[in-house]
Amino acid sequence: MAGRFRAVFLATARRLKPATLLGAGLVLATVSACNTGSVLSLQPAVDVGAQTSSVPKYQGMQRLVPSNPYMTQAAYPRMDEPLSQPEQMPADEIDCRNQLKRLGVVYTDIQPIHEGQCGIDFPVKVSAIGSVEMKPAATLTCNMAATFAAWTKNELVPSARWRYFSGVKTIHQGSSYSCRNIAGEGVLSEHGKGNALDVMSIELNNGDDIDVRKPGLFAFRTRGFLNNVRADGCQYFTTVLGPGYNYDHRNHFHFDIKNRKNGYRACR
Repeated sequence: MAGRFRAVFLATARRLKPATLLGAGLVLATVSACNTGSVLSLQPAVDVGAQTSSVPKYQGMQRLVPSNPYMTQAAYPRMDEPLSQPEQMPADEIDCRNQLKRLGVVYTDIQPIHEGQCGIDFPVKVSAIGSVEMKPAATLTCNMAATFAAWTKNELVPSARWRYFSGVKTIHQGSSYSCRNIAGEGVLSEHGKGNALDVMSIELNNGDDIDVRKPGLFAFRTRGFLNNVRADGCQYFTTVLGPGYNYDHRNHFHFDIKNRKNGYRACR
């Protein structure tokens, strides 16, 4: 391209005035200096994929936070690893997820959790059971999610309709997966395995929000409802602890599926 400009320039130079000749010379110099490749070609003049000495190895956010594993050299966030696919799961986990679907559970498979002695190999995050919302979404083992969903649909919702003539809108939970020991003991809590869920309150479609804390002396309907929650839960879970058991459980129901010898259940 620059050669063509040079040829034209020499052919016409004799006919140009001095001022015009000077301007044309500047144009030719600019073209020659800035263009190292042909504009008619799709190939760049410089290999943009190569690292050159004039370009720092790390740029942008990566240079500011070089140890962040989610940042690449080009300062783009790295996507999380793909979630485990059903065919990569054991057969019992696949069967469990089929059960969740039959129960109408809205859930998401999330990455395995490993925190020291705590963790879940194939966790699910449950945001709803049918039309009943879970707030916030609960991170659980699939088995615990299926057990809780069955109890919700078969016991909790019918009990609310019988006592309050209303369906259940939202279950407000206070703790699902959480890496911790049982209070006052050196034993890992079932929360640390994803096998436990704490329910703080139950919100109904009619606007009532039933607090799990021990009701007043004359709150007969609420007392009867919470007694049903405790008694019916013992048919599904191996542990049901609530207000009246101890101070730590004064404001919630704790449900878990701890595996105990001889099928023992703790319902208090």
